[in-house]
Amino acid sequence: MHPKVPAFVLLPGAGSDSWYWHLVVPRLRAHGHDVVAVDLPCDDDSAGLAEYADTVVETVTNAVGDRSELVVVAQSMGAFTAPLVCDRLPVELLVLVAGMTPAPGESPGEWWDNTGQPAAQWEQALREGRDPEAGPDLLELFFHDVPQEVVARALERGEKPQSHTPFERPWPLQRWPDVPTRFLLCSRDRLFPAEFQRRVVRQRLGIVPHELEAGHLPALSRPDELTRRLLAYHAELPNR
Repeated sequence: MHPKVPAFVLLPGAGSDSWYWHLVVPRLRAHGHDVVAVDLPCDDDSAGLAEYADTVVETVTNAVGDRSELVVVAQSMGAFTAPLVCDRLPVELLVLVAGMTPAPGESPGEWWDNTGQPAAQWEQALREGRDPEAGPDLLELFFHDVPQEVVARALERGEKPQSHTPFERPWPLQRWPDVPTRFLLCSRDRLFPAEFQRRVVRQRLGIVPHELEAGHLPALSRPDELTRRLLAYHAELPNR
């Protein structure tokens, strides 16, 4: 029996779009997979998490119809949206990449203080000899391990506006969906430091995260290794 070939559904983080995945998409397709990189309505002040989930469902349905095997991969804040589609699409695997793991009733805006992220980021900066009181530096925080040619393209495109609306609305699920879940922690992440993520994932998902030596944006800095991890996660499911 030949193994099932899933379609991969890729969700970006805050202030981002499907371009974030542009290096991973052709690599997955080279292995014979359908790939749907979703543009969330992050610049729409009328859109919250429910509308983000609606967008995923509509985009996937239009792209691949009623495919029965989907792997949903969510970057960073995309972790608040990915579980919401599991009762509306045939998701057989969730993968969070440097994800913001939500708790029931918690808004993305509350997540930061609830998890202790500000203190973790501060302490990580001190350990690395960076000034934790310095203003936000996107290059230092997000792009420190991304190849310069990719950084240049990202800067040329500019950052997509991110509405505050989804940060203000609570995550509506009462529990995590009954779908196999993997978490890929980025060990060089300066926004969500490794030890911080290990604790949050253990407390909220009850699993041990896998680790990738990368900063917060592995689809741009480590697309080959990230692709291999995604393919391996699916291959490890029962009945593959």
